[in-house]
Amino acid sequence: MGTVAEQMVATLRASGVERVYGIPGDSLNGFTDALRKDGGIAWVHVRHEEAAAFAASAEAATTGRLAVAAGSCGPGNLHLINGLYDAQRSRVPVLAIAAHIPTAEIGTGYFQETHPQDLFRECSVYAEYVAQPSQMPHVLEIAVRTAVERRGVAVVVIPGDVALAEAVTDRAVGIRATSPVVVPSAAELDRAAELLGGGRRVTVLAGAGCAGAHDEVVALADTLGAPVVHALRGKEFIEYDNPCDVGMTGLLGFASGYRAMENAETLLMLGTDFPYRQFYPAHARTIQVDLRGEQLGRRHPLDLGLVGSVRETVEALLPRLTRQTDRSHLDDARDHYRRTRAKLDELATPSKGGKPIHPQYLARLIDEHASDEAVFIPDVGSPVVWAARYLTMNGGRRLIGSFTHGSMANALSQGIGVQAAHPGRQVVALAGDGGLTMLLGELITLTQNELPVKVVVFNNSSLNFVELEMKAAGFVNYGTDLLNPDFAAVAQAMGIHARRVTRSEDLPDGVADLLAHDGPALLDVVTERQELSMPPAITAEQVKGFTLYALRTVMSGRGDQLIDLAKANLRQLF
Repeated sequence: MGTVAEQMVATLRASGVERVYGIPGDSLNGFTDALRKDGGIAWVHVRHEEAAAFAASAEAATTGRLAVAAGSCGPGNLHLINGLYDAQRSRVPVLAIAAHIPTAEIGTGYFQETHPQDLFRECSVYAEYVAQPSQMPHVLEIAVRTAVERRGVAVVVIPGDVALAEAVTDRAVGIRATSPVVVPSAAELDRAAELLGGGRRVTVLAGAGCAGAHDEVVALADTLGAPVVHALRGKEFIEYDNPCDVGMTGLLGFASGYRAMENAETLLMLGTDFPYRQFYPAHARTIQVDLRGEQLGRRHPLDLGLVGSVRETVEALLPRLTRQTDRSHLDDARDHYRRTRAKLDELATPSKGGKPIHPQYLARLIDEHASDEAVFIPDVGSPVVWAARYLTMNGGRRLIGSFTHGSMANALSQGIGVQAAHPGRQVVALAGDGGLTMLLGELITLTQNELPVKVVVFNNSSLNFVELEMKAAGFVNYGTDLLNPDFAAVAQAMGIHARRVTRSEDLPDGVADLLAHDGPALLDVVTERQELSMPPAITAEQVKGFTLYALRTVMSGRGDQLIDLAKANLRQLF
């Protein structure tokens, strides 16, 4: 019948799993040896288990299928936790195999002892300990089913001796996700139509739940004469081919999206958990559609909450609506968007006089040169800002990241998972210098696994977004400097094709060379440190913060930095 570990591998293969990310360890020996014997599931060897979990999260995000990461006992599986938090909060199906110390030693304070089922409980939809072979494969089947149906993380904790024990059955059941259709009741749809029909100025806020519903949402917006604002995770699904699009709102957004929300009499939220309450309109009637009823009204008070999948709910709602003849709200929002967009595009230009490269220009060139099927993965921080503002979606491209958990070091690590799952697809990791160096060893993972990820480093020698937050709060920047190496030289030493660019005139060739290379490649771009990503609306508190920052900077003898800041951003402020 084989071992419990061999039975686990057979169940995973039957469930469509094609690879497992991790680092070997003695407590995992039974599982990794079962993978070797089976031969149907690849082992992707990373250099840090955090990267394994991030890679699995990204694979699940781009395939919609279960992805798997594994860690050995104690520190090994504990390293998974940050990437698993990202998967859980991004709502993607990931299974974590957390090996445990020998059964007989549990509770004795043994070498590397932890209690994984407790540690992972907050970042999972299921976490269970396998104490004996008779629990398997039942526990594994429940874990896989829970992960794919609830779209979250399931953790199976198993001691190495249990994994090596003889299985009590040879059952290996394949488990796949179901595809339910959820639609609100007729009475709820009638009430929604009544509220929407009675509003002169309707604005749609679209999120990640609009995946697969592009045409339906655009048709709804056109019927309502409603501008469509998107949250960051909704950008890839709703921004393109959308005559009602007016951009993004929130801390990373820009003025037109904020204004379309602020001017709304009625706000229709579709598949979004947009978290920033200060960006919701204070006096608008609000309707929210979400597949998860527990999310209704979580961010903003509602006049009506509807449980349903976006596509089917909109399809059921459209026949109940009359086309809005007054298009003034939409026309005004679109006009404001065109002007806002033009100002943003004016910033994406080459620097003059040998000055550091504007990150907007770098993002624009990446957008222009990347393929129509590219997957973009920005690090948390300023790369997310430039990705949100300058990368163009088209229905074929993808934009993923640690957008809800907000962890650094996600870009390269998630690139590993996307490239492993999509070997022929262009994968572009937009790495911050801080994020890249946090898990720098994963560059070796690219060469060892022959993964042709393209890494672009926004190298501004600082924790740039943290500096912006400090400025806005009135603090002098402290502890944010980064003493960086030549990242191109580092990458070349690891066997990666790499190039460093310090001048704007060399950047187009650098970007083209990066994306054309057949294999892993890195482009180290020295960018302007003092570039501000201005929020969509500057509050009095933020003005106070920047003023206080200026005074503190001058008083601390660092007035030269303030001058540099003004020079870099004069074009944004006026």
